[in-house]
Amino acid sequence: MFKNKYILSQMSDEGDFGPLISLEEEDNLDPDSIPATLPVLALKNTVLFPGVVIPITIGRDKSIKAVKKSYEKHKYISVHSQKELKNEDPSFEDLYSNGCIAKIIKMIKMPDGSTTAILQGKIKSELQDLILEDPYLEGNILLKSDIHPTDQLEFEAIMASIKDMAIKIIELSPHIPSEAAAMLDNMKSSAFLINFIASNINITVKEKQGVLDIDSVPDRAQKVMGHLDAQLQLLELRSKIENKVRTDIEKQQRDYFLNQQLKTIQEELGQNPQQEQVNELAKRAKSKKWPVYVRDQFLKELNKVKRINPQVAEYSVSLNYLELMLDLPWETYTKDNFNLKRVKKVLDKEHYGLEKVKERIIEHLAVLKLKGDMKAPILCLVGPPGVGKTSLGKSIATALKREFIRMSLGGLHDESEIRGHRKTYIGAMPGRIIQSLKKAGSSNPVFILDEIDKIGKDFRGDPSSALLEVLDPEQNSTFYDNYLELEYDLSKVMFIATANSLNTIQPALLDRMEIIDISGYSTEEKIEIAAKHLVPHQLKEHGLKSPQVSLTKRVIQQIIQDYTRESGVRSLNRQIAGVMRNAAKRIALDDETKVSVKLTDLEEVLGPTKFSNEKYTNTKLSGVAIGLAWTRVGGDMLYIEASLNKGKGKLTLTGNLGDVMKESATTALSYIKANAEDIGIDHKVFEENDIHIHVPEGAIPKDGPSAGITMMTALTSVLRDQPVRPYLAMTGEITLRGQVLPVGGIKEKILAAKRSGIKEIILCKENEKHVRQIPEEYLTNLKFIYVDKMKEVLDHALS
Repeated sequence: MFKNKYILSQMSDEGDFGPLISLEEEDNLDPDSIPATLPVLALKNTVLFPGVVIPITIGRDKSIKAVKKSYEKHKYISVHSQKELKNEDPSFEDLYSNGCIAKIIKMIKMPDGSTTAILQGKIKSELQDLILEDPYLEGNILLKSDIHPTDQLEFEAIMASIKDMAIKIIELSPHIPSEAAAMLDNMKSSAFLINFIASNINITVKEKQGVLDIDSVPDRAQKVMGHLDAQLQLLELRSKIENKVRTDIEKQQRDYFLNQQLKTIQEELGQNPQQEQVNELAKRAKSKKWPVYVRDQFLKELNKVKRINPQVAEYSVSLNYLELMLDLPWETYTKDNFNLKRVKKVLDKEHYGLEKVKERIIEHLAVLKLKGDMKAPILCLVGPPGVGKTSLGKSIATALKREFIRMSLGGLHDESEIRGHRKTYIGAMPGRIIQSLKKAGSSNPVFILDEIDKIGKDFRGDPSSALLEVLDPEQNSTFYDNYLELEYDLSKVMFIATANSLNTIQPALLDRMEIIDISGYSTEEKIEIAAKHLVPHQLKEHGLKSPQVSLTKRVIQQIIQDYTRESGVRSLNRQIAGVMRNAAKRIALDDETKVSVKLTDLEEVLGPTKFSNEKYTNTKLSGVAIGLAWTRVGGDMLYIEASLNKGKGKLTLTGNLGDVMKESATTALSYIKANAEDIGIDHKVFEENDIHIHVPEGAIPKDGPSAGITMMTALTSVLRDQPVRPYLAMTGEITLRGQVLPVGGIKEKILAAKRSGIKEIILCKENEKHVRQIPEEYLTNLKFIYVDKMKEVLDHALS
C-alpha cells in the first residue's frame, strides 16, 4: 500500500512520482493570502491531497513555466489531475475540476539537467475556468473547505478502524517498512491521516479523484475504509496461500509454485475436478481389454497428465488423447453369424438380384466358419447410381450381425481426414477411420467407403494414397493414425468400397480391391424390385396400408417405360412416391376409401410421358442411325444424324464431341471414300457436297470409340439416300482397314437398348462372349448380329 517515506528517487514526468513524504500537520493557512488567480499544473498518474508532500520531475514547457512563475512570485500553484494520461497538452475539459492548492517548497536542479519540484498540498480547490493557456496554464480558483463530522463518536470509531486496517496492510506487505506503522500513530489530524492514506493506497487515479471530490470528512473516511478493506482481503488470501506452499518453494520451479497456489484456491472452494477426472480414467483403464503396448502408452501418458498444470493447453490435449484410447474398441469384436442359409435369406430379402456380390459374401463366411480366422476381403462394388451398392453394405452388416459404418469420400481432399492430425496442432483430432471405429464400438464392423472414385487431390495431400495402407490386407493390421500414434489392427474390418467408375481410381488403390461389377436392372427386375420393396416402403412413408392402394405390375411397367430412363431405381422410386401422394390426397379428402391406379391415370398423376421409344427407333429418314453408349449412370442411346449440303466436301462435326469421337467420324468418312465403289456411292458426291454429322443433346459432352460403326452407317445412309433398318442399334470401334473392334459396357448398353424398344443389335464378334455372361431373361425379344467387317454392318443395316 504505502511507499517508503525515507527515499526520494528521480521522477520521470510530472505525476510519475516516487516515494511520498509526509510532513507534520497542515500549516495554519490564511486563505486571504492565496490569490484568486493562480498558475495551473497538470498531474499524471496521481492526485495531490492537502497536507501531503510529493516530489515531481517537470518535463513539459508549460509546466516548467507555471512552476517558475509561482516560485518567483508567491510560491502557490493549483494542482489538478489529468483525465487522460496520454494528453500532452491538456485544456480545461481535460482536467478534473477539483484539485489542491500546493506550495512549492523547493526546486532542485538534477544532475541530468531536469528540474524537480517538491510540492506540499495545502487546501482543496476548484478550477472554475482557464484565463490563460499559453505560455502556461492559469485559471480562476475557488477555495473549498472540509465539512467536519457531527457525530464525533462514530467518526472516531471509523478512524480507529482505518488505522487498524492500515497497520495490518503494513504488516502483510513485505515492501513497506515497519516504521510506517509508527508514523501513522503519530498523526493527530484525522483529515490529514485520511488524505495521506488515500494518497498512498494502491488504487487508480480515478478512484483517488473520487476520494478528493468528497467534501465531507466522514464520507471520505468511509470511502477510504472501503478501499482498505478490499486490499486487506486480497493480501490476507495471498498470505494464506504463500504460507501453505512455503515449504515446497525452494525445491520447485516458479510454474510449480503457481500450480500449488491454484490447487490451494480450489481446496478453499472445496473443488478438485482435474484429480477426479484423472482417477476416473485410471479406474476405466484397469478393466479395459487392450494390447500390452497400448496399456504401457496409456500409463505413460496418464503419469504425464498428473504432472501438467491443468491451465496449460497441453493438459486438455493429453486428456482427450487418453479418453480416445479408452473409447477405442481394442480387441473387441462382435460374433459373426455363421448360419449361412439365414445370411443368404436376409440378403435375398433386402436386395433383389446382385447374385455375384451375395455369393462372394457367403464364400467369405464359409471360409471363416471352417478356418476360424481370416483376413476380411476388401470389395469394390462398381455400378451406376441407384442400383443398391450402399444399401447392400448395410444388408451385409445386418446378415453378419456386425456393426455398420458408412464414410462418404466424395469431395474429400485432405489426407488428414484419413490419417488424422498430429497432436501438436490446435484442434487436432484422429482420422475418420479411427473416429468411426470409436463410434461403432467394435473392431470388426462392415465399413462402407462410399464414392471412392470421387476422392479429390490438392496441396493438402492425396487421400487416395492414404487409403493404400487402409485397404491393403498385408498392411492394415498395423494401421498408423497420426493422432493416435499407435498401430491399430484393421484386418478384421470388412471394407466395402463403392464407385460409379473405375477410371478415376488410382491404379495402386484399384489393385488392392476385389472388383465386383453391379450392372443396371432390366425392366423385369425393376418391376420385381418395385413390387417387393419400393411400393411397400412408399406405402409406409405416406401413412397408407396395402389394401388402400392397388398398383399392378402392368402399371409399374408403364411408369418404368414412360417416366424413367435409368440403370437403377431411384427415379422409379420418386415416381411411385408421386403416385402414393396422389392416392393419400384422394383418401384424406374422403373422396375414396380405396385407390386403384390405372394406366389411364398416370398422365393425370405424373404428367405427360417423359420418354418415348418411337423417337428414332422407327424413323424412315436417311442419315439417322442409333448407337449405344456407356455412361457413369449406365447405358444410354446415342442418336447420330448426317446430312448433305452443296459444297466442296467439307466435314462438319457438332454435338459437343470429344477428340476420340471426332477421329471416329474422320476414320468412317475415309473408309467410305476409299471403298465408295464397293459400297455403291458416286465419287462426285464428295466433291459437290459438304457433309455434316450431328449428335443430339449437344449440352452433354460425348466421347469414346464405340460410336464408330454408327457414324459410318449414318454417313453411308445419307450418301446412298437409304434409311437404316428400324429398331436397330449398334456399337463397335472401326479401323481404316475395315475391321470392327470390340467395346466395353455391353450389359449396360443391351439394357438401354431393351428399355428403348430396340429389337436388333449389331456387335463385334469378340463381344459375343460378354453377351453369353448376361442372364437369358435380359435378352428376351432381342436379336444379335455379330460382325467382323464394316461391310457386314452395312449389308445388314441398309438392307
